[in-house]
Amino acid sequence: MPKPDHARGSTERTVESALASNLDVGSFRFWFVGQRWEWSDEVARMHGYEPGTVVPTTELLLSHKHPDDRQHVQDLLDHLLHYGESFNSRHRFIDTQGNEHNVLVLADRMVDDDGAVVGSEGYYIDLTDSFRQVRRQALDDSLPELFEARAAIEQAKGVLMLVYRISADAAFEILLWRSQQTNTKLRALAAQIVAELDTVKYQPEGLRREFDHLLLTVHDRVGRPGDR
Repeated sequence: MPKPDHARGSTERTVESALASNLDVGSFRFWFVGQRWEWSDEVARMHGYEPGTVVPTTELLLSHKHPDDRQHVQDLLDHLLHYGESFNSRHRFIDTQGNEHNVLVLADRMVDDDGAVVGSEGYYIDLTDSFRQVRRQALDDSLPELFEARAAIEQAKGVLMLVYRISADAAFEILLWRSQQTNTKLRALAAQIVAELDTVKYQPEGLRREFDHLLLTVHDRVGRPGDR
């Protein structure tokens, strides 16, 4: 977990503390050799398993996918094993209780000490019950104090909505999650995303992969150390 940033504004801390637990996020790692998976406790619980009670495998992962989305995920894994690129996927899976989850999976390349790509690591973002009203109200109460930051945040939200085909609320939750996860100010993170859009290659097949990498690494390039 990131250490608290005591230099952050009280308004941003209020907003983020009100919303940090709203987005259900878990992490994973996938090693190409042996197709070995590692799930965080959160991803295990999303699928209906108590942490430590199941060993994730490709077969188990595919067995949970919604029948209409299973081939899409299989094709994605095949592409990943061949090319080792960043990727994202919007799909559904069924947990052990029969509940359907609508998730966004974001992943970047995982490299060894020599820089060789050895796998993929990223996050499951469960959008099934996105943005509860009580936390939305907490945000609405605080937004006027963030007026100066709203332009960049709205632009960054728009980009996420376009790239991932998600709602404005879900896009904002993802920005807040990355801000919290990386201990980076929300407005600085959003502004950096917007500033780096020109570096994304607008190719139909590669746009999402390019943006995945930007979203998962942009915090490393945010402003001066004092802006963090």
